[in-house]
Amino acid sequence: MVVPLHRQPLENRQFAGSPACHVSLAGPQGGVGVLSRWFDKKQESGPSAPASGPPGAHSGPKSLRHSGSWAVLRKRLLADEGLRVLDVGCTSPANINFLTGMGHSIFLADIVDDACTGNWQTGLDEEGNPVWNIEGFLAQSLNFSGRMFDVVLLWSTLDYLPEALVAPVVARLFDVINPGGQVLAFFHTRSQGEQTEYCRYLVTAGDEVEVRLAPPFPIQRAFTNRGIERLFATWSGYSQFLAKDSISELIITR
Repeated sequence: MVVPLHRQPLENRQFAGSPACHVSLAGPQGGVGVLSRWFDKKQESGPSAPASGPPGAHSGPKSLRHSGSWAVLRKRLLADEGLRVLDVGCTSPANINFLTGMGHSIFLADIVDDACTGNWQTGLDEEGNPVWNIEGFLAQSLNFSGRMFDVVLLWSTLDYLPEALVAPVVARLFDVINPGGQVLAFFHTRSQGEQTEYCRYLVTAGDEVEVRLAPPFPIQRAFTNRGIERLFATWSGYSQFLAKDSISELIITR
């Protein structure tokens, strides 16, 4: 579902669309223990994240993570006015307030939730492989009614989508981003371990992003650099930002 939110006074703003993430720690592989250990480590290695957004919007463990890609993209958002931004993930009042407060328009698309909870698998082919209603998914989740975007906050979405939807989603983003537009994307470098849980990322006024647990959708893959290059072969190029954890950050240019 795509939800538009334009520049408007905060007191008049309504947060419509998909519900805010409610963290579930009852995920697979002993979720409570694993997640608690990971977030405890994050808290020990850096400052805790202040509360953001209205009470109950995001609950559960949280931490701050330095993000080189956000640091670069934030400078563009500060320098340019009136950009159209697509924020991918469950509704985040913190992101809405921050980006509209900078003078930009923001749209929301909860692609992973739509893909994992919608009835998009229509059956199996002769070899037993799942058949997906790709066009139906794109029509519901990435239909922007002709709008074009300057910035897309894709986060780690592609790591959690079913395989059949990954390339079509990237192709649709290519079609709806203006030339010179940019996508911020995170990619896990491994598909197992404490840091592969699905998370929601909230922007801040500094060089960090706030990391919050999101619904426990399982990671589907860990892209190699070559796989990322093939996926974005038709794009102008990308800049990669290495981090100390198991996430690689990219800014991909249309």
